[in-house]
Amino acid sequence: MIPTIPQSRPFRFAYSAYVILFFLYLALPLLVVTVFAFNDSQFPSLPWEGFTWNWFFGDSAPMIGVFHERPILRAIGTSAFIGAAVSLLAVAVGVSNAFLFTRHKFRGRGLLYVLMLLPLVIPGIVLGISILVFSSTVANSVWDSMKWDLEVLRPGLTLVILGQFSFIATIATLVISARLQKFDQTLEEAALNLGATHLTAVRTITIPYLAPAMVGAFVVAFLMSFENFNTTLMLVGSDAPLTIAMFDRLKEGSTPLLNAVSLLLMLGSSCLALIMIAFQRRD
Repeated sequence: MIPTIPQSRPFRFAYSAYVILFFLYLALPLLVVTVFAFNDSQFPSLPWEGFTWNWFFGDSAPMIGVFHERPILRAIGTSAFIGAAVSLLAVAVGVSNAFLFTRHKFRGRGLLYVLMLLPLVIPGIVLGISILVFSSTVANSVWDSMKWDLEVLRPGLTLVILGQFSFIATIATLVISARLQKFDQTLEEAALNLGATHLTAVRTITIPYLAPAMVGAFVVAFLMSFENFNTTLMLVGSDAPLTIAMFDRLKEGSTPLLNAVSLLLMLGSSCLALIMIAFQRRD
């Protein structure tokens, strides 16, 4: 709707109703998850049995809370480790890719750019299966020929990190490239004229300019890694991250414990998003 064009009252009413219904559609499932995280019941459903903190702080069966459920805490730690590793790799490669595609022109640049974007259009489960088949084939071939067991190519944390990195690095590249395209290169040229080396100019001028985008790319990469399920499912080993651990719990039957975990994830994601926004506003 264009504000400067006069609209009839029925149209404005319909538009407002659409906006309200849209946001209710988005918020209502999250609200339901939040409410049942405090339900004093073994099941996350009606009737409401009363308010309780036990699904967060309970230390005795059958209501063991999140902060006393060691498998869940271990899974959160595993997800945080994977997310941090993937984010660091994605930002480092994203900065390099941004300079490569923004600053340089070379033969095959367009093809290489398309290949970089390809993981974004491949379904996550297909990507995971492809990586698993490739890595297992290489590991088996090395074992058959040299009797070396390459554990890093077997399902486990290393393969999960590499699998998530394969498509998250693309997103980090796009975020950082968008910032780099707005950079005024005459600032670097001025530094070069004053005697700075090209590396010094990039380190002292360009990288600080890219810092908000790098922080944003890190946060986005971390959140995408933390919530990834399809690719991770195909590559996970004995150390299951949180999404896989929650999936295994759901197969046994849902409890408000999973609602409590979901609420903590929503709060954590919101805090990271607010930190990213606050950092970018400082720019």
